[in-house]
Amino acid sequence: MLWLVGLGISGSGSVPEDAARLIRSADIVYLETFTSPACELKPIGSLTGELRTAKRWMVEDGREILDGAAQKTVVLVSYGDPLVATTHNDLRVRAAERGIPTGVVHASSAVASVIGECGLHHYKVGRMATIMNDAKSLTTPYYVTYRNAVVGGHTVLLLEYNEDDNFFLDPAAALRMLLEAESGQGRGVFTKDAYVVVASRVGLDGQRIRAGRISSMVDRDFGPPPHTVVVPGRLHFTERDAIMGLAECLDEPPPETRAIKSIPSQMIEKYVPMVDNSMADLPDLPAYRTILENARLYVQDAIRALEDGQDEVAILSIGYADGLVDALRMIHGIEPKM
Repeated sequence: MLWLVGLGISGSGSVPEDAARLIRSADIVYLETFTSPACELKPIGSLTGELRTAKRWMVEDGREILDGAAQKTVVLVSYGDPLVATTHNDLRVRAAERGIPTGVVHASSAVASVIGECGLHHYKVGRMATIMNDAKSLTTPYYVTYRNAVVGGHTVLLLEYNEDDNFFLDPAAALRMLLEAESGQGRGVFTKDAYVVVASRVGLDGQRIRAGRISSMVDRDFGPPPHTVVVPGRLHFTERDAIMGLAECLDEPPPETRAIKSIPSQMIEKYVPMVDNSMADLPDLPAYRTILENARLYVQDAIRALEDGQDEVAILSIGYADGLVDALRMIHGIEPKM
């Protein structure tokens, strides 16, 4: 049998009794070390005669663990809740496919605890992402945050942890990387005035919650890991009060969180006046009037479609309008507006 056992977020000192009982009675106990440093968890060795370290490759491969679980009682111990990690879920599914019984001992999740400790509402949390120490990989966390922000949701950004090098990405470094990403993407997500919360060592000794504008946070020393960055969306007044009461605020939370416009909204906002100005440059010739009237109707369609939530129709409509006007400008020897 295979048991997936969570230790919660407070390390080995808070092992629940049912988890301790399973660990004591198991034939083989694996300590998964790629979601949290082993030094926080290793004391569980006092509960078992044989404790094996399971690095990411071993859990992803899964054969040794599943082969053992087919004959004996095997326990895979992990930080937090064991089913947050997709690798653990995959292992459980593969065990079921082989007819190996499985069980789960749930525990507190770091993600849920971070949101609670920051004083934010759980039901407003959107998709999560991980910031890696590689500028090329920033597109995903940038646009995950963008999409959450458009609907007012909060974003949890995990920071890279490399168990082989014992490397934790520093939150200040991550924020500086996101500022660089903003200069390239330009959607207004990670400006210097954007408000963020950094949760450090939640559930462990030295827990600290700090909040402020990115400009106030990029040069801070956040101390030992692990850390999580939270980008609040639209703040309810109770969330704002909670941040001010529970966090070390370098800046007060804004009374109204910045509204991040969707990409279609940004495009329509940019292209409608540009198309209007392009049409104004053209002479009032009878041969152009029908085409220009169609272009104006396309502009109206784009604005109406955006209001109705038909983003793709809005983009197509303003594109048609721009194309018609540009064609007339080229015929008349006028360069298209860029």
